[in-house]
Amino acid sequence: MNDECTIQLFAEGGWHDVATVVRTGPREAGWRAATYTGYALDWAIGHAGARDAWALASGMPVSFNPFELAHWPVVLIDMLPQGYGRGELLRQLRMSETMEEAADWALLMHGAGNPIGNLRIKEAADWLRQQAGPTQGFTDEEVALRSDDFMEYLAHFGLFVAGSSGVQGEWPKVLLTRARDGLLYLDHALPDDQATEHFIVKFGRGPNPALSAILRNEAPYMTLAGNLGLRVHGALRFAERALFVPRFDRVVGSGGVVRLAQESVAALTQRAGFGVVPSHDEVCRLLARVCTDPLQEIGEYIRRDIANLALGNKDNHARNTALQRDFNGHIALTPLYDFAPMYLHPDGIARRIRWEGNDGGAPDWSRVLDTVSEQCAVPRHALLEQVKGMVAPLREIAERGVDMGLEPGIFAFVQAGLTGQVRRLEELT
Repeated sequence: MNDECTIQLFAEGGWHDVATVVRTGPREAGWRAATYTGYALDWAIGHAGARDAWALASGMPVSFNPFELAHWPVVLIDMLPQGYGRGELLRQLRMSETMEEAADWALLMHGAGNPIGNLRIKEAADWLRQQAGPTQGFTDEEVALRSDDFMEYLAHFGLFVAGSSGVQGEWPKVLLTRARDGLLYLDHALPDDQATEHFIVKFGRGPNPALSAILRNEAPYMTLAGNLGLRVHGALRFAERALFVPRFDRVVGSGGVVRLAQESVAALTQRAGFGVVPSHDEVCRLLARVCTDPLQEIGEYIRRDIANLALGNKDNHARNTALQRDFNGHIALTPLYDFAPMYLHPDGIARRIRWEGNDGGAPDWSRVLDTVSEQCAVPRHALLEQVKGMVAPLREIAERGVDMGLEPGIFAFVQAGLTGQVRRLEELT
C-alpha cells in the first residue's frame, strides 16, 4: 500500500487531482502520523489564495506552500469511516475489528471514495469502482423495510460500507440517490445526469427502545428547529425503522450535480483526532474570521446552542456542526443536522463543546454575548436581537410540544429545559 494518497475535488462537472498527502510517519500511528500535504501546481496557479470550495479547507487555502503537520490533515480524518461503518469496513477488508489507529490508513484508502462534500481519496474511489456490481434500484418501501432483495444486493456486492463511506456515527447509514425513474440507487453507482434527489438514510439497530426513540424523533426535532428560526434544509421522513435525510451538500441543477464543500468544526479549528474538542468561544472567533457574514453565522451558532440545551441534544461534538463553502466565495454554517433527543442515549452522552469558564450546562447568555461581541467584533445588540427572537417559539413548544410533534414522554422531559431557556432569554438586556 502506498505511503501517499491523492485528494480529488469535484468542480465544474468533474473530479480533479488537487493535492497529494505524503505520510511521513509510520502507518501504525494512524491519523497521528506526520504528513506533508501540497496542492498540485496547476491548481495552485489557477486558484491561489482560495478558501472556499476550491480549497481543501478554509484553513488550508490554495497555495504553493506545503502544509507540514504532526498528524493527518483534519479533512482526511473527517473522511475516515467511524462508528458502525468502521466496523463493517474492517470486516470487509478481513481486518480485526479491534484494530484502532493501525487500521486508519487502510480504511482511508478503501473507505473514503464517496464522502459527504466535494472531496474524495482517488485510491479509495478506484477501489470502490472495482467492487461495483450490476446497478439496481429500489423503492422507498424496500429500503425502509430493508427488504431481502435490498440487503442481499448490498451484502453480495460488499457495498454497504462503500455506499456510506464518509458518513460517521453508530447508526448504519447509506447514501442513496433517487433517479429519474423514481427508484433509489447507491449514490456512487448512479451517474449524475440521472440524479434528482440525494439522501442519507439512517437505519435503526438493535432492540434498545431509547435508540429507536432517538431515530424516530429526529424528524420532528428538525421541524421544531425550523420553527425556532434555525437554518434547516429539507423535511426529514421516518418510515418503518429508517430515517430519510435530504442532503444539502448536493445541488441538482440544469447543468448537473454541484457538490458543495463541507468542513467540520474539527477541521475549522484544526483539532486532529476524536477526543479533543474546541470551546464555543474558539469556534465563534473562527467563524468571525472565515465566514462571509460573521454576525449572521455567529448568531446562528449561539441560537443552535440554546436549542440544544432547551431540547436535550447533548451530542454537540466537533463533527456535528460544519461549514459549507461554495465556489463563489461564500462561507457559512451548513443547515442543522444530527439534531435529536440525545439525552435518551443509553450510554449517557455528555455535552462536549462548552463556553469557556461559563458552562455548567446552563450558560449565562449575557456573558456569552459580552464575550463574543468583544472577541469577534460583532455588535452585541444585533446578537441580542437574534437570541431574543427565540423566546416566542420556545414558549410555544413548551406549551404545545405534543401538538407540534413531540412524543409525550419526550415533551415531559424537555418542558423544564424549554421554560428555563425562555426565562433566561427574557431576562437578557
